[in-house]
Amino acid sequence: MDRAALLGLARLCALWAALLALFPCGAQGNWMWLGIASFGVPEKLGCANLPLNSRQKELCKKKPYLLPSIREGARLGIQECRSQFRHERWNCMVATATAAGPLGARPLFGYELSSGTKETAFIYAVMAAGLVHSVTRSCSAGNMTECSCDTTLQNGGSASEGWHWGGCSDDVQYGMWFSRKFLDFPIRNTTGKESKVLLAMNLHNNEAGRQAVAKLMSVDCRCHGVSGSCAVKTCWKTMSSFEKIGHLLKDKYENSIQISDKIKRKMRRREKDQRKIPIHKDDLLYVNKSPNYCVEDKKLGIPGTQGRECNRTSEGADGCNLLCCGRGYNTHVVRHVERCECKFIWCCYVRCRRCESMADVHTCK
Repeated sequence: MDRAALLGLARLCALWAALLALFPCGAQGNWMWLGIASFGVPEKLGCANLPLNSRQKELCKKKPYLLPSIREGARLGIQECRSQFRHERWNCMVATATAAGPLGARPLFGYELSSGTKETAFIYAVMAAGLVHSVTRSCSAGNMTECSCDTTLQNGGSASEGWHWGGCSDDVQYGMWFSRKFLDFPIRNTTGKESKVLLAMNLHNNEAGRQAVAKLMSVDCRCHGVSGSCAVKTCWKTMSSFEKIGHLLKDKYENSIQISDKIKRKMRRREKDQRKIPIHKDDLLYVNKSPNYCVEDKKLGIPGTQGRECNRTSEGADGCNLLCCGRGYNTHVVRHVERCECKFIWCCYVRCRRCESMADVHTCK
């Protein structure tokens, strides 16, 4: 074997070692890990070696071209979760490589993924919504052969109102179909009362996330006519930004419904006097109350809020009073150095001054 071949073999071995460190065999069939994978890594590893359950692996093998969209959907969900909760006591922290083991050795969101709390509800909803959004976007971009634009809106409109359907409407129905096929696991395949309740809850919250994407579909139009008169408009349906979808799901989280830990024919509200109030498919549901996120709990993997940066003047969730849970805060003076007052000098360089500023930073005790 020549030198070039040996070098190529060494590079291949190094790649596989890195991939196995990212997705070990004990990855608990959790597709969410794909959201923190580097670009192109899942495709190189292949469906059989990804942290997917058996049904997901089979679907991945049948539709390998959807793998980039699955990874992007997971990334969208993780990013939006962290953005929506960045100032809260629970800040949607995800696992990283630590001395405790490689990535994938435990659930990405740790305790919250199986706790049956409001946080669990939000995670499942936003991840399912992310998958719908990314797959639908990929369809509209023409990246796949089996889906494209929404063909049901190619014709029609209102001649009297001067508009018609045209352009490329996002086919959100295909994205929702794939999300259900990829994520929803039949309840009949589970054993144990508690696991059935949690699975039913997770399936409902998956659907609530998908409904959020569909609910926020909007109509965009383009004018046609002499001198911009807008005599006729061509219109199409498009998804909202994922940030807007995240805001809707955060509102659903704030108004989530606690359900009974006993399933009879269907899920019911925990409070008996409220059971006549219907549960809607876009509501977020939870079984168990959230733990205390103020203090560290190593057993549950809760870091607490000690050391978190807070806003001394805010009355909101990011304020030192709420975020620090009444323990008070420390104040540090931080010096910032940056380039400023930059000017272009002929010819050909930029001259800047070195500016310094001092700022107070407050962290929870």
